[in-house]
Amino acid sequence: MSAYNFTSHPAAFLLMGIPGLEHLHVWIAIPFCLAYTVALLGNCSLLFIIAADAALHEPMYIFLAMLASIDLVLSSSTLPKMLAIFWFRHREIKFYACLIQMFFLHSFAIMESAMLLAMAFDRYVAICKPLHYTTILTGPLITKIGMATVVRAVTLMTPLPFLLRRFHYCRGPAIAHCYCEHMAVVRLACGDTRFNNVYGIAVAMFIVVLDLLFVILSYIFILQAVLQLASQEARYKAFGTCVSHIGAILAFYTPVVISSVMHRMARHAAPHVHILLANFYLLFPPMINPIIYGVKTKQIRDRVLGFLLRKDV
Repeated sequence: MSAYNFTSHPAAFLLMGIPGLEHLHVWIAIPFCLAYTVALLGNCSLLFIIAADAALHEPMYIFLAMLASIDLVLSSSTLPKMLAIFWFRHREIKFYACLIQMFFLHSFAIMESAMLLAMAFDRYVAICKPLHYTTILTGPLITKIGMATVVRAVTLMTPLPFLLRRFHYCRGPAIAHCYCEHMAVVRLACGDTRFNNVYGIAVAMFIVVLDLLFVILSYIFILQAVLQLASQEARYKAFGTCVSHIGAILAFYTPVVISSVMHRMARHAAPHVHILLANFYLLFPPMINPIIYGVKTKQIRDRVLGFLLRKDV
């Protein structure tokens, strides 16, 4: 019990998992583990295929490799600890480890949103300005986009650990969540937490609204360009290159919107409903993105099939 005798912040927190569904933790962990396994295998496969094939060293696939890397970190920042909670009841997480986990999961969620925006820009240039594609999306520009993605996320999330470190946590060490989500930690703090509340909402709204607005704007221009193509086959082919990206956008933003609506429209719903939605938001995109791109992107599909056939032979 000495670990929880604290004057400012506890030495450790206790992650409670999914309150109200403790009796189902062992079974809930099975689909979580499967989703994590698919995310690891799928994203690692994408990275291997893109790195090994020089023909895929193009802007579209470089952005895809960045997205796969982000998904790997995003899922790995939470899933191993969640499985330890569900299967082994290993609920304790050190205070600073909790802050680090929170920083990584929120930072990489912001990076994922930015990378989806970068991929929308890639599709816009490829369809609306095809003759200038290689001159616009050069190596240095792609590097700058990648650096901007990281810098924006780190800049926005760096204040959070310092803000949380200054609080006195008088409401105990038990976090009613599967991981160290920002507001779940803030709820344990005493004192004036209004700035944390406002800052968290402002960052979320800034990222989702701004990025999604530019993504939608890109697709408005893309749709206009596609509809101006002479033949139906050309229109189908041009828009077909966007299908995978649209799937990734829906996989990422749909859970965010649903979770936001549920928090406002169903405030009195059982706590485990909100926590399951939050977990779905972190689990689903890393799992489904490599499947979407593996199935819908011909170049990647052909590489995977070729690799499997050579292995069988």
